[in-house]
Amino acid sequence: MNTSFVSSLALVVLLASSSSAAAAAWGPLEILDASVAPGTKAQLSFLEKESFLKGVVDVDVHVTRGARPGPTLCLMGAVHGDELNGVEIARRIHADTDPASFSGTIISIPIVNVWGFRSGSRYLPDRRDLNRAFPGSRNGSTASRIAFGLFERVIRKCDFLIDLHTGSDERTNVPQIRVDLANEAARNLALHFAEGVVLSGAGPEGSLRRAATDAGVPAIIYEAGGPYRFEKAEIDRGVEGVTNVLEYLKMLPTAPPKADPLRIYQSTTWVRSGGGGIFLTDRSPGENVFEGDLLGTVTDPGSSERVDIVAPFSGTLIGMAYPQVVLPGYGLFHLAKHEKGTVEPAEDELPEN
Repeated sequence: MNTSFVSSLALVVLLASSSSAAAAAWGPLEILDASVAPGTKAQLSFLEKESFLKGVVDVDVHVTRGARPGPTLCLMGAVHGDELNGVEIARRIHADTDPASFSGTIISIPIVNVWGFRSGSRYLPDRRDLNRAFPGSRNGSTASRIAFGLFERVIRKCDFLIDLHTGSDERTNVPQIRVDLANEAARNLALHFAEGVVLSGAGPEGSLRRAATDAGVPAIIYEAGGPYRFEKAEIDRGVEGVTNVLEYLKMLPTAPPKADPLRIYQSTTWVRSGGGGIFLTDRSPGENVFEGDLLGTVTDPGSSERVDIVAPFSGTLIGMAYPQVVLPGYGLFHLAKHEKGTVEPAEDELPEN
């Protein structure tokens, strides 16, 4: 018998055996005291406790367990309760994914901070920022305990994570990915998301994406739009970006699109108000500006004294405040610097979302 034919046949048998073994090992996912079988969806609860007056706090966790083996991707929305675009992105991805034609697992929590979501607040009832509490502590503050439970019971089961945010405190952001570019796996997630610009940086201490990446779960943030509203264009971009990642990870059967190169910014700063009063601007998010350009004005409504806000360097407006009454020092424009060569990553001067 032809030896090459025998070798080829043996290889086919070996691959088939390996494939069968992998499929056989692809059993139910044990999570949150439940078992989710391959090819099914489940709605679970991360936290269900009586707070007071018999009020039940319940954080919904949606699990899509594909019919075939693959990685586990976590989607987190509304870690800040007033940031709404991510809620719809995470909900839509879960609702539109067919587990029968899917590989791997999606764990989606559209509303992580249900307390803030219900009250329209960025923060938890203890007035702390959940996105500064990770990985948390079993015996810490309310925020720290919630972060610990989420991290230990859900995040550690993930292979990759996408945290969904918007601008904060009456500010809006152009679509952008925030990522530690030194982490190759996280960098690949950012580049294959293929929507918006990329901002380099490890993220603040206590942030979900930094804690997850440090724990071996490569993570990125998608930021787009402003708080307190649902913005269809930014939601559509977010859904497209998450879908691109699913295709890149081979969790969907379709091939990922060939993406245009994304602009990567290594250095950003917030241009702040030099005085208090009425902030007005003709600028729009995404505009390119040159050093010395007028960005906006802040006018004292009593004295009519005006302070001009000018660009300290040439760059792109990747975030900005809505016209409003502001205090001195308020962050008005988030400016990404245009520069040649390599520079050290710079974290935002305002707290990252």
